[in-house]
This record gives sequence, C-alpha cells and structure tokens, in this order.
Amino acid sequence: MKFQSKSEAETRSAGRKLGKKLKRGDVVCLYGELGSGKTTMAKGIASAVGISERDVTSASFIVIAEHDADIPFYHIDLYRISPHNVSELGLREYLGSDGICVIEWAERAGEEIPEKSIRVRLRYTGEDSREIEITGIEL
Repeated sequence: MKFQSKSEAETRSAGRKLGKKLKRGDVVCLYGELGSGKTTMAKGIASAVGISERDVTSASFIVIAEHDADIPFYHIDLYRISPHNVSELGLREYLGSDGICVIEWAERAGEEIPEKSIRVRLRYTGEDSREIEITGIEL
C-alpha cells in the first residue's frame, strides 16, 4: 500500500491505523531519511496501543524504550548505532516477543530483522508531505 501524507497529523493517523492492526509479536520496521517522519509514525502506532504520543521520542541516549500497556510496546531507535554494533544490543529478546516492536532506522539492524516484519518506508516529498509505503500487512 502506498499513499501520500500531507501533514504530520496525517502521518500520525496512518500510524494509528497501522497500530490498531498489530498484535503481540509484530515487528514494524521504519525506513527513511532524517526528517521523513519515522518518529511521527511511531507516535501514531504507540497511541493506538494506549501509549501517550509525548512518551515516544527520537533517540538521545536511549536506544530501546520499553512502554507498559496491555500489549508491551518497544520503541527501538537505531539512529546512533553503527550496523556492526547492532548484534550487541540484544534485539532478539524483543523481536517477536510478547509485545509490539517498532524500529526506527531499521536498515541498520540488517540480519536481526525477522523476515515477516511489517515494513514502512517514508520518503520526504515536500515541507509537509511524505510518501508512505507499507508492506507486510493490509490496512
């Protein structure tokens, strides 16, 4: 599925719609350049499972943020991680576990990503617009 988002609110809304379809063990991989809307999408997904959007932030020094909800929510941001250091993070403990994992900068995780992951590609197309492509799930 590919569509155009014309605002941050539309990107969050797409995230909420995706989040409502997720279940325990699902892994959502977010791909896109800096500023393409990955964190905004993650906020929308989190809100669909009962996590406040303000609790989901871009990476500063926290790579894996665990959020308690009916279904645990794991927000993984690999922005500050080199691909050769990913194996040291213990991602496999989270991926496919009892919760939902959302991974920003998923391309840095390489072989760690499960084959059946949901992939979301965000592409900057203008000041307020993004092209969003979602594969691995029907919305």
